[in-house]
Amino acid sequence: MDLLFKLFEVLFPVFFVVGIGYYLGKKNPKLDTTFITNFGANIGSPAIVFYSVTTTGLTFDIFKSYFAYYLLAIIGFAIVGLIFLFILKKDPITELPPFILPNTGNMGLPICLFAYGSEGLGVAGAISSLIILFHFTLGVFLASKNFNFNVISKSPSFYAVLISVLFLYFKIEVPNFIVNTTMLLTYATIFLILMSLGIALTRLKVFSFNKALISSVARVIIGPIVGFIIIRTFNLTGIAAGVLLIQCSMPSAVLNYLVGSIYSPKKVVDNIASMIVVSTVLSFITIPIVVYYALMFFG
Repeated sequence: MDLLFKLFEVLFPVFFVVGIGYYLGKKNPKLDTTFITNFGANIGSPAIVFYSVTTTGLTFDIFKSYFAYYLLAIIGFAIVGLIFLFILKKDPITELPPFILPNTGNMGLPICLFAYGSEGLGVAGAISSLIILFHFTLGVFLASKNFNFNVISKSPSFYAVLISVLFLYFKIEVPNFIVNTTMLLTYATIFLILMSLGIALTRLKVFSFNKALISSVARVIIGPIVGFIIIRTFNLTGIAAGVLLIQCSMPSAVLNYLVGSIYSPKKVVDNIASMIVVSTVLSFITIPIVVYYALMFFG
């Protein structure tokens, strides 16, 4: 019973804020979320990366290790994605991002924070750093079939990752005024982006439910299986292992749609949007199961 109550404490705030966004999106279909998008990309996400990596007790060795473990997970996601895309007869390049780039930031960070506290947030931040880097490098490359270094060179989150790693590596103490500022920005951004996720669910359409459902199974069901295989292979234990498992269970990130809408054909973007919606809705069922398991065995 205590574990079920803990599960409720972890998931209710996240799903509730997503629900607020969904309600607002339904109430006002023309609600402008441009501010949230710009704020999240240019200020919020860099603040989240810096705060979660440098102020939660995370060490450089743990950052390096779980950065590498999740890189292995992404390789596993890619293999699964390529198999599913081959079966569904879809473009194995432009439609691969939603399989390999899950929502480790919007949903993963707050869930890991509520499940494991600041220590969980630190490991989750290390994993999200990798995903953020990939969104603006590998994600853009796959969506456009052309690598453009200018995209990453103009990304504030990229520099936030680099600065954070330097702080960890040289064990630089972060001044309190920076800790306080990034903390406020982090929690504000988590709220705003979770709410924008709910709004996005009212706008993104499902164009092929059956194919989107099959693809979503690869993301939210096979995803945590890949994470579990990595945990068993490397004998990972404790909170960090639980965070890895939870982050592997996240649905496709909305940022895949935003990147795809800039660089990919409309048919591909429609398929990506469909997978984001279905995988997110499906994750409302699968995430509680994964988090329950993570709390039970990796608490």
